[in-house]
Amino acid sequence: MKKGFLGMVAALFVLLVSTSFAQAAANPYVSASAGLGFLTDSTVEQNGVDVDKVEYKTGFAVRGALGLDADMYRLEGEIGYQVNDIEGADDEDVSIFSFMANGYVDFESQGSALTPYVMAGLGVANVDFDVDGCDMDDTVFAYQLGAGIAYQATPNVQLDLGYRYFATSDVEVGDGDYELDIDTHNIMAGVRVAL
Repeated sequence: MKKGFLGMVAALFVLLVSTSFAQAAANPYVSASAGLGFLTDSTVEQNGVDVDKVEYKTGFAVRGALGLDADMYRLEGEIGYQVNDIEGADDEDVSIFSFMANGYVDFESQGSALTPYVMAGLGVANVDFDVDGCDMDDTVFAYQLGAGIAYQATPNVQLDLGYRYFATSDVEVGDGDYELDIDTHNIMAGVRVAL
């Protein structure tokens, strides 16, 4: 229920930001970021019954994006990758490869080099479990919400520090016999370059 509500909030946010581009000239940019991925424990369900729990170590995440900046609003396409080792297991991990459409609202203040922002995104993610030498993966709906602050380092370059909550619909593995929930809290540092 909570994930469904947050997904609808993200969809509405991206829709509102994208409609603003019909009324504003937008400038292109590229961005890249990297940081820590804190994947929360996954509950494993079989036929709707909790049967196990998977715990993860802190992992890393990287993202790259191409976007359009229309002053207060931004819209971008993003590719992301995250990997976390599974706690208590050797050479076992889960990786997430995502394709997202993101919308941003920048709260610019005249004369300040710092710009706070909020963001939301929708897309798809391929979640791959490498367990016991066997790859099990599923491609599912994904969404994210976040906030952060950007620093105007030069006229064309901004440095960024932000938080993102990223989640997917339930991932099916083992020929659909098992379902796992996936959500992660990420701290990201990055750079954005106006083209």
